[in-house]
Amino acid sequence: MSNFIAILFLAAMFVWFGSPEYGPSAAYGDTCLSQGEARQAVQNGDAISLSEIRGSLADGGEVVSAQLCRAGNRLVYIVNVLGSGGEVKRVRVDARSGSIMGR
Repeated sequence: MSNFIAILFLAAMFVWFGSPEYGPSAAYGDTCLSQGEARQAVQNGDAISLSEIRGSLADGGEVVSAQLCRAGNRLVYIVNVLGSGGEVKRVRVDARSGSIMGR
């Protein structure tokens, strides 16, 4: 049953992120970077890597999607985490420090 929930969730996320009206940038007023721009931000030291961010999410959840976005003059990761009970949490993480800004 938990595999079914995970597959259902991933399908919903695919549909959700495919829509610019309802994606992470619309939800938070952010402008999200392309993969190439995100890679360049990490290489320039403007953001820590996503693997380092995963380490800061110590609640045991599984990161199912993440995107690096601009929020004003800072970079933030918007991370969707699937918890052990099947609940999905959206977490905003400061891209420079790795500190959790909000859930």
